[in-house]
Amino acid sequence: MRVVREQYLNRLINLKDTPDIKIITGIRRSGKSELMLAYMDYLNKDNSDINIIYIDFMDLSFDILKEYHALHEYVEKHYKKDLKNYLFIDEVQMCPKFELAVNSLYSKRKYDIYITGSNAFLLGNDLATLFTGRYIELHVFPFSFKEYCKYYNTITDKNQLFDNYLINGGLSGSYVYKTEIDRKTYIKEVYETIINRDLVQKYNLPDTQVLGHLSEFLMDNISNLTSPNKITSTLNENKINTNHVTIGKYIKYLCNAFVFYDIKRYDIRGKKYLDTSDKYYLCDTGIRYSILGTRNIDYGRAYENMVCIELLRRGYEVYIGKLYEKEIDFVARKGSEQIYIQVSDNISNNDTFKREYESLLKIKDAYPKMILARTHHPQYSFEGIKIIDIADWLLEEY
Repeated sequence: MRVVREQYLNRLINLKDTPDIKIITGIRRSGKSELMLAYMDYLNKDNSDINIIYIDFMDLSFDILKEYHALHEYVEKHYKKDLKNYLFIDEVQMCPKFELAVNSLYSKRKYDIYITGSNAFLLGNDLATLFTGRYIELHVFPFSFKEYCKYYNTITDKNQLFDNYLINGGLSGSYVYKTEIDRKTYIKEVYETIINRDLVQKYNLPDTQVLGHLSEFLMDNISNLTSPNKITSTLNENKINTNHVTIGKYIKYLCNAFVFYDIKRYDIRGKKYLDTSDKYYLCDTGIRYSILGTRNIDYGRAYENMVCIELLRRGYEVYIGKLYEKEIDFVARKGSEQIYIQVSDNISNNDTFKREYESLLKIKDAYPKMILARTHHPQYSFEGIKIIDIADWLLEEY
């Protein structure tokens, strides 16, 4: 079943005919190419005065264009003067020095340009070098829980869907497989391609042993505060020789490739950012359970990971809050909006509930505060704090 990813499609529609190069980024198999095709369908349906130039470098038909002069010449040859010209290039990194052709076409001011590429070659920190001041990045995440429910629309049990989503994740290419073994195999292959090929090729890594162990350590410690020094000590204790400089670089590589997201700490009282330990959240829980298995699941930390990625997906800036000796799971900001969020597996125990709400009640400003947990109940309030079931919050049913 094809799910229209309205959030991203609407963003592209709103960017239509703006002068910048639109660059669609995201982890491998997150749906970048499908989004591009959906947007092209939209243009073809609603416009009769357009000319679409589409190049897919995964298609051998375009193999001859994998030289930037040939790419430039092909696009110019297919330009139509009396129409609006839209240029789409998928997997652009397969053309060496593609940026020279794209920048030249951009400078002519006669194309609306959209490109996608492998996460290893169109990283956020590379874009500023390749397209200085000329681009807008649209970052695509794996399927949200809401999109997962649309895909599996024959299942009506929300709780079953939520439990399945936690394990299966949002890499929708895995959904076509009927067995758990095949779904996990698909996800593992995507992950191993990023680790063993993309990052090795991008950064000329001598081997992937340390990178692989580091990635698995971060997966196993999602939602935990950590630092390169702490990770180095743990790996060295397990006979994996490395140092904090290498670990720091490799963490950056994994984040650049959108496998993990680095969330900084913020002192709520002092209103300043902290340089000490960060938290690293995995782009999709399905990867964690495909690589590490489902033994010893810590649901609280897994739910926290899901909430963090959803906040990023919704366009929030996300931080870990610190107030005196207390920690607030998330401080989320978007423009003038700010929210304080605690995440828990189960708050039916009074001590657990108290631990979550006490931290929030110590914050004296008027911004909204909420606890997200598996309550299995409609939303309610406690001392001005909203208590919302995580599944409902992910579905925006509150």
